[in-house]
Amino acid sequence: MFELHANKVATVRNDILSGLTVALALVPEAVAFAFVAGVEPLVGLYAAFMVGLITACIGGRPGMISGATGALAVVMVALVADHGVEYLFAAVVLMGIIQIAAGLLRMGKFIRMVPHPVMLGFVNGLAIVIFLAQLVQFGTPGDAGWLSGTALEGSIIDVAWLEGQALYSLLGLVALTMAIIHFLPKLTTALPSSLVAIGVVSLLVIGLGIDTRVVGDIASIKGGLPSFHIPAVPLNWETLTIIFPYSVVLAAIGLIESLLTLRLVDEITETRGRGNQECVGQGVANTVTGLFGGMGGCAMIGQSMINVNSGGRGRLSGISAALFLLLFILVASPLIEMIPVAALVGVMFIVVIGTFEWSSFRVIRKVPKGDALVLILVSGVTVATDLAVAVLVGVIVSALVFAWEHAKQIRVDSLEDHKGSTVYTVHGPLFFGSVTSFLEQFNPAGANQDVVMDFADSRVCDHSGLEAIDTLADRYLNAGKTLHLIHLSDECRHLLKRAGSLVEVSVLEDNEDYSAHKMGVLNPFQPTDSPLQSQ
Repeated sequence: MFELHANKVATVRNDILSGLTVALALVPEAVAFAFVAGVEPLVGLYAAFMVGLITACIGGRPGMISGATGALAVVMVALVADHGVEYLFAAVVLMGIIQIAAGLLRMGKFIRMVPHPVMLGFVNGLAIVIFLAQLVQFGTPGDAGWLSGTALEGSIIDVAWLEGQALYSLLGLVALTMAIIHFLPKLTTALPSSLVAIGVVSLLVIGLGIDTRVVGDIASIKGGLPSFHIPAVPLNWETLTIIFPYSVVLAAIGLIESLLTLRLVDEITETRGRGNQECVGQGVANTVTGLFGGMGGCAMIGQSMINVNSGGRGRLSGISAALFLLLFILVASPLIEMIPVAALVGVMFIVVIGTFEWSSFRVIRKVPKGDALVLILVSGVTVATDLAVAVLVGVIVSALVFAWEHAKQIRVDSLEDHKGSTVYTVHGPLFFGSVTSFLEQFNPAGANQDVVMDFADSRVCDHSGLEAIDTLADRYLNAGKTLHLIHLSDECRHLLKRAGSLVEVSVLEDNEDYSAHKMGVLNPFQPTDSPLQSQ
């Protein structure tokens, strides 16, 4: 009993301390993403609090952190610029409703369709994005970047770099933060190393009077409790036509990023989250956030990694992170605004190192070329555009590569049985990618009067396969010969029944006369007493 109680106390302590660490890292991220979306900093902070709290309570992945994210912010900016922030709140409410519907329809299971190379590309691309997002802290706000006048002007890497003592101080503090996070766990794990690093660097800067940028230089985070607020937009068809496209895109991006982050946390913690429950949790969180003046959000891979690496595993870690963030907004803003930005940058750099799949450099030479292409492509598209586009591109390319590879596996063997029939044995799947190769392997002019096609080692997968069979039937009919099909799977028979008159072939009932050996070669010496009957 004592051991159980001790472990429970340790778990609660770890969740609360890791939640505090996450809350500190959430502040500059939420403020930065609010600026990206073109809204006030408190809109981002309220979203981080409400989305984080609700998903931690009812979401499907304990230990995963949600809040305002850059992937959503880049979509929101156009809506805010064209129609104002009230339309954003309305779009966030509709976004949440769509996500709830997706969860109730159990669409979370479709994340299983994302191949592993796409997952690796997503992780690597997101790590790069997190790294690049920190570069702005190494620049002077308002000054022209070093890439002015080039095609990359205004991009995330177009920074007006600091110089001299300011740059050296920032680099030194970042390096110190990273060193503490890396080496402290080798000495003790009593406190999260990220939290200790932030505290030590903050005290060092304050005690020595080091001139470096702090959180208060970015924006003031002081505010009150979020209040209920119905979006001030006309409730008519025109409003729906404006916000609906944005809501669909935001819902899709939010669910994809959340479910992929859920899978990543599953792998790290060796536990299993609930995808459909997470969809509903994200939806409820965004619906409520939109009604309380927040910009909406989804799972945050960087903060989730901070939480997991700091020992946060339960729902309490996400709940405490959200409550600490609210506490910062209400009463502790002067203290939080004194934290050096360098300390938070150092924490995020450690997250980048831990998030990036360095093993992908090793395995990329060993996996099939198609998988390597998908991995690199998804990483690049994630950096260049956004996560939803990258995952969609990765899934499409993976599907095309899969179809191309399986299209080459179709093979047809032919022989003449003891009844004088030409028997073709088909090996491999018959679908849209393989029909051309399939048709090229038949010669109606050289076949006997009666032709049998054996599908014991094949499957007709789609309408293209049915159309190919119908094309063959026409060819043999024009040659004055008859085509029969045997050993069709139940799925193939079902397709043929549904096709009806679209496919005019004779499907024979399987019997011993046309039974196949395990290797797919028919036995021409098997006697038969019963005639073949049409199905």
